[in-house]
Amino acid sequence: MTKRWAKKGAHTCDVMFDNVRVPAANLIGGQEGQGFKTAMKVLEKGRIHLAAVCVGVAQRILDDALRYAIDRKQFGQPIAEFQLVQAMLADSKAELYAAECMVIDAARKRDEGRSVSTEASCCKMFASEMCGRVADRAVQILGGAGYLSEYGIERFYRDVRLFRLYEGTTQIQQIIIGRNMVREARG
Repeated sequence: MTKRWAKKGAHTCDVMFDNVRVPAANLIGGQEGQGFKTAMKVLEKGRIHLAAVCVGVAQRILDDALRYAIDRKQFGQPIAEFQLVQAMLADSKAELYAAECMVIDAARKRDEGRSVSTEASCCKMFASEMCGRVADRAVQILGGAGYLSEYGIERFYRDVRLFRLYEGTTQIQQIIIGRNMVREARG
């Protein structure tokens, strides 16, 4: 497992704008009153993108956990042979596959020009929560080593928590999904 990731975490910071003037020509959406609609379209793309990032990071975490489980021996055998470790690996793989399928489906629909507000929120919500669960299981598989920086999993565990906040929290995604469902049901 690489030590490079273990030493560098997610880069986050505050961005402050004081006394900033934005010329009318630079309005989001090009004209007054269109900014929110334009921003929402960008958020949909961003949510799908973040879901794809979650899939990639979760795959890396799962690969590292699997490699560790194959190499780590307890009671004379690799811990990968233990059924409960296999169950955690299997749960992670199944959720990862589901998130990947959601991302591909939502991205395809967006590329076709279709409305993807619900799909983007579903992707973002599921993939970011999935990534957190995969990281949690990886820490569990590594046991005490999961807390040590030399294996890198502890850093992933801390960093992936941010995915549930970026591009709207899980709770915001629930509101968007639920609101869209009600709107669609009413026709």
